[in-house]
Amino acid sequence: MTTFSSKIDRTYPYWRVHLMIAMYIGYAGFYLTRKSFNFAVPEMISDLGIEKSDIGLMATLFYITYGVSKFFSGIFSDQSNPRHFMAIGLIMTGILNIFFGLSNSVLFLTALWVANAWFQGWGWPACSKLLTSWYSRNERGHWWSIWNTAHNVGGALIPLLIGYVTLHYSWRHGFVVAGGLAIAIGFFLLWRLRNTPEAMGLPSIGHWRNDELELSQEFLAPHLNWRDILRHYVFLNKYIWLLALSYTLVYVVRTAINDWGNIYLTENYHYDLVSANSALALFEVGGFFGSLVAGWGSDRLFSSNRGPMALIFAIGIFFSITALWLLPKEKDILLSALFFVVGFFVFGPQMLIGMAAAECAHKKTPGTATGFVGLFAYLGAAIAGYPLALIVQQFHWTGFFIVVACSAAGIALSLLPFLKAQG
Repeated sequence: MTTFSSKIDRTYPYWRVHLMIAMYIGYAGFYLTRKSFNFAVPEMISDLGIEKSDIGLMATLFYITYGVSKFFSGIFSDQSNPRHFMAIGLIMTGILNIFFGLSNSVLFLTALWVANAWFQGWGWPACSKLLTSWYSRNERGHWWSIWNTAHNVGGALIPLLIGYVTLHYSWRHGFVVAGGLAIAIGFFLLWRLRNTPEAMGLPSIGHWRNDELELSQEFLAPHLNWRDILRHYVFLNKYIWLLALSYTLVYVVRTAINDWGNIYLTENYHYDLVSANSALALFEVGGFFGSLVAGWGSDRLFSSNRGPMALIFAIGIFFSITALWLLPKEKDILLSALFFVVGFFVFGPQMLIGMAAAECAHKKTPGTATGFVGLFAYLGAAIAGYPLALIVQQFHWTGFFIVVACSAAGIALSLLPFLKAQG
């Protein structure tokens, strides 16, 4: 076992903790400017007279643009400094949210939201590079799951923030506040983020932790050039394609509940905006705990194989969605509890699939691999926008839940080959 100097042994733990804090705050910041739209929608419909089909189209264009950005920024981020990449992206989303809150035209609002989607795609690939560079394979489930709860912290805060500001001021003020916070966090990232350990003169994480799984990936095909690595370990990797399919379905479910949940509650149960957003916040709270359990379980129970744990959670998605669909209307407390349970199960595969993609690919391509499956994820999210809006208009909420339940069943089927896969 290699022995390192006391300086290295002090520097590594320091930056692992501080980078996690910065990534956590930074990615939660992206959610402040990404989900601001979703939780202001009921008030925007009332104030501007926007149709549901307009909302669905804006959501679909957002998710398609975000997915494409996630893919191309993944390729670029693998060869760049995540410090600048993530910070600049977040600052731009903040500026665009402020302009969104000052606009009236549906066309201009759509253009601003699509531009926001492009810069939103700069967050995840930068984090995936840092997570695979600073945390090794046999511990990554634990660390990645901690970081992944930033989705839920940001996702839980934004409905409460938007709901409160909208109630006391207007939805426009909500966008300005969210944008201002994102800009401040972006400058914080410029101050606290760093590049890879090797760029700071440290040994690789595999060498420092003496992790055999990590070392085997670090020495994987060192003779291949960048183009060959992309072709063999990403684009022609059958496991990456299966993960992409399952990710598509996960995001159909996640986005359907997240984007349409408050409209469902206001229309079907006559909740006011604050009550609906508060109930939906439980979806994110459930996801917080689900991510932690999924990451811990995949490391401890299945020796860092992400497949079995993801499958268990996928089965949970199907049954919790079915229960939410068939719940009697008068069970308000149980309704809120089910949003928590759905979130718990949805965010397990959401986290594990992204991590599995990074681990199934080459050590040099974590951003590209996660960006590639992320492209498909947000195609799924796009399906939950305009296409699902048309289904709701034609078949009402019964059609909505049929689509979501079938997607949940498909997730479990697509994850079956990973029961024995160990990248």
